[in-house]
Amino acid sequence: MNNLDADRIREPIGTRVRPHLESLEVFAEIDSTNSYLISQAPPPAGRFRVALAEYQTAGRGRMGRRWESPPSSGICLSMSYTFRRPYEHLSCLTLAIGVGLAELLEDIGVRGVGLKWPNDLIMRNAKLGGILTELRSVSSANPTVIVGLGLNVDLSGAPPGNAPTSAFGPVIDLASCSDSLPPRGVLSVKLIERLFDTLAEFDEGGFARFHAAWPAYDWLRGQRVCVEAPERVETGVCQGIDTDGALMLLTAGGRKRITSGSIQLNGQGGCKAS
Repeated sequence: MNNLDADRIREPIGTRVRPHLESLEVFAEIDSTNSYLISQAPPPAGRFRVALAEYQTAGRGRMGRRWESPPSSGICLSMSYTFRRPYEHLSCLTLAIGVGLAELLEDIGVRGVGLKWPNDLIMRNAKLGGILTELRSVSSANPTVIVGLGLNVDLSGAPPGNAPTSAFGPVIDLASCSDSLPPRGVLSVKLIERLFDTLAEFDEGGFARFHAAWPAYDWLRGQRVCVEAPERVETGVCQGIDTDGALMLLTAGGRKRITSGSIQLNGQGGCKAS
């Protein structure tokens, strides 16, 4: 199962998850799996659609950034899910998904996964993957979200000069962190099941369980950072997250809540407090 094939991915999905699957498609090439699912009809409440691609020509990340990786070197996966109930705040959903994915990677033997608020998977101080969560409907009683995951699996075959790029800096792949990594098809099945489980658990119980689990993976805690927020720039030391997912930052002016922004570590440059 090294090559991604829709039938071979769909068939092993467990009986707990498969009844909720509305559709699963695999593309050799597409502009963006997130954009594709946004253009499709939303699944019924409690159900989900999946799109995977061997290569994205216009993969998207947070804040308009691009997600780039060589063909067939990773997993580009998007899932749309319609909640059974309305939510006033979905801002912490990305964090819950990060926890679910970190737990899965630990389950398959990848130790030391860290989460960089709000959406990056980190290994050995390098970027392993990223999460993009987009809300398709803001007015529906049953909002639909599209969750995009870009995960570096094996970059060893990337042509020179065609390595993935990251605004964070260095990148890493799962093959460098595990001696017994499953094939991408098998890994795709596990990711689909865990993403659905995470969304269904969030749908049922909210963020509380994931908030309690976050400190075990909190890569930023205790680090001095600069945060470029939409209306201001803050520098300080990260002190975990609040119950709604906001980053807690200890600044010269006291403890502050950061609900959105781009983070740079102290010494990276390019971010000056105003």
